[in-house]
Amino acid sequence: MKFNYQQDFSNIDFRQHPELYQVGIGEQGVLLVEPYKGEILPYWRFRTPDIARESAEAIYALYLDYKKRDDFVGMDMARKFIQMGCTRSQRYANHSNGRKWSEDHTVVLPQNLTHHDNEKAVSAQIFKVKWDLIRSDPDYQRIMDAHRERYETLPHEMALFHAEHTDGAKTASVTSAEPEDAQGHKK
Repeated sequence: MKFNYQQDFSNIDFRQHPELYQVGIGEQGVLLVEPYKGEILPYWRFRTPDIARESAEAIYALYLDYKKRDDFVGMDMARKFIQMGCTRSQRYANHSNGRKWSEDHTVVLPQNLTHHDNEKAVSAQIFKVKWDLIRSDPDYQRIMDAHRERYETLPHEMALFHAEHTDGAKTASVTSAEPEDAQGHKK
């Protein structure tokens, strides 16, 4: 299921409302989901292999901490940052200025001649090792499957109803096309 970018991210605490979190595809939502973005982003760096190694280790440690706390959203956000470390490093390994496309987006620019073994390629590989560890973690797979089955197979309005009625407050909101009464029922 694709990531829902229509949510009111500035007002949702995904630790309090994991039912509103969607795994999405790849790195979707990595810079939107709080409080996790704020917890993980300060560690995300890839400029040199040493910096990438330190970053990947720190983010992987956060992943393990979220796992101990049965916090799937935190686990998946750590996975997304590690994946983004790999993909961004590889982008700069391939194109030193980070631009893959021509200015008019019609032509893919040529890759650096050293794109297989330059400093950024090494950084990408460091992140990939951690990304592979997470993807092959049977606990991650089991918890992700459970999250998707529980929350992502329900219609979005059901997840919202659940969020609004679990703590008695309407702290998670998404614009709905159908009008609702004061109790949140469709009119």
